[in-house]
Amino acid sequence: MKRVSLIAASLAAAFSSMSAQAQNSVTLYGIIDTGMTYLHNSGGDSTQIKMSNGNESGTRWGMNGTENLGGGLKTIFTLEAGFSPTTGQIQQGGRFFGRQVFVGLTADRWGTLTVGRQYDATTDLVLPVQGDNFLDGVFTSPGDVDNADASARFNNSIKYASPVWAGLQAEAMYAVGGVAGASGSGQSYIGALAYTVHHLSLALGYTHIDNGNAILSTRGTTTSDTLFNSAVNSAYASASAIDIARAGAAYAAGPVTFGGYYSFSKYQSDSRSTFVTPEKYNNGSIYANWQISAILNAEVGYTYMKSSGDSSAKYNQFAVAADYFISRRTDFYAWAAYTHATGQNGMGSAQAVIGSTDINAGASSQANLTVGIRHRF
Repeated sequence: MKRVSLIAASLAAAFSSMSAQAQNSVTLYGIIDTGMTYLHNSGGDSTQIKMSNGNESGTRWGMNGTENLGGGLKTIFTLEAGFSPTTGQIQQGGRFFGRQVFVGLTADRWGTLTVGRQYDATTDLVLPVQGDNFLDGVFTSPGDVDNADASARFNNSIKYASPVWAGLQAEAMYAVGGVAGASGSGQSYIGALAYTVHHLSLALGYTHIDNGNAILSTRGTTTSDTLFNSAVNSAYASASAIDIARAGAAYAAGPVTFGGYYSFSKYQSDSRSTFVTPEKYNNGSIYANWQISAILNAEVGYTYMKSSGDSSAKYNQFAVAADYFISRRTDFYAWAAYTHATGQNGMGSAQAVIGSTDINAGASSQANLTVGIRHRF
């Protein structure tokens, strides 16, 4: 009888261990995105055909996982590295897990708390109602001066995401500057709200980045990646701080989603800045996205951006794109985009830059035609 009881206890322990293991998981995943781009800039011999990558989605590989702690509480983690599929080089400034790396706790009842290098709260909640959420960077602000297309991640960050309460969700992030004797230097703080009711989605957010760019200035550390990736705002790399307000709305009418987005960005100056008057960007965009069928999606959008303060540039941007899935994991895409710039950008005549492509035209107009393939694994 004791032998039977011992066997039964052993079997129970074994099955209990198997059950616990089944509740834990680690997943390897990735995306490879590459294509060909035809680029034409106004004036002179300025036509270029080149390989391009990360057009619709940044090429990456990563691991994420969960551990069930019981009572609805889980440990979560993500390790994600970006790389170029055309050269094999590591992206995000040579960081091995440059796209994101974090660990945290999550519970349906209490929300999610994570720590590490992460996307900010506005990327999580405002980006989903923007045009570039569907067919990416040619539908975002010229030069991505407002981080609308998530050019910047945040180091040393703590982020909390609430559960969804009757369609409402909130997120907050704080990134610690870590400067000895100056606790606020280099810090970032971000907050965002999103609300969905029936077919309507609304979102807004605010971002503050201290020490706008540690690479192109002498300010020391900052928790944010640089936003100074093109001629649109490179004259203001010595900004003492960046403040960004963003708001968006989307309405789904059957297979068609109509949306609009607005942002106001202010690049602050101080005695160490190379400019005096704070630089401001007012950006607005509208789009329509049509889910033609289960495998075909198309979008058209228009963006207008105006700078003021230290400069006086205006940008008009038009884009059209389509995405066709040949399988659950593989799709072909194509887009055509055009931007025209007028006025001054702080360094001279304003240069055209299409969305977050970060390719300087060296002239007032730029056209971009791209076709590519993307595979998820």
